[in-house]
Amino acid sequence: MDINLLFKIAGIGILVAVIVQLLRQNGREELATVAAIAGLVLATMLVLSMIASLLETVRQTFSLY
Repeated sequence: MDINLLFKIAGIGILVAVIVQLLRQNGREELATVAAIAGLVLATMLVLSMIASLLETVRQTFSLY
């Protein structure tokens, strides 16, 4: 597992948390929710790439397909 990917996910989480807090303090609840969902989708896409890599390794290890 690449440690850089974990740092990217943590960075996204911190950045999104700051943005959400700033938007909520300014009374923009709807925009804060959109920013939180966008951060979640971005992090999920990074994790999905890791899962795809894992499944490919399993497929090659057990000579599936």
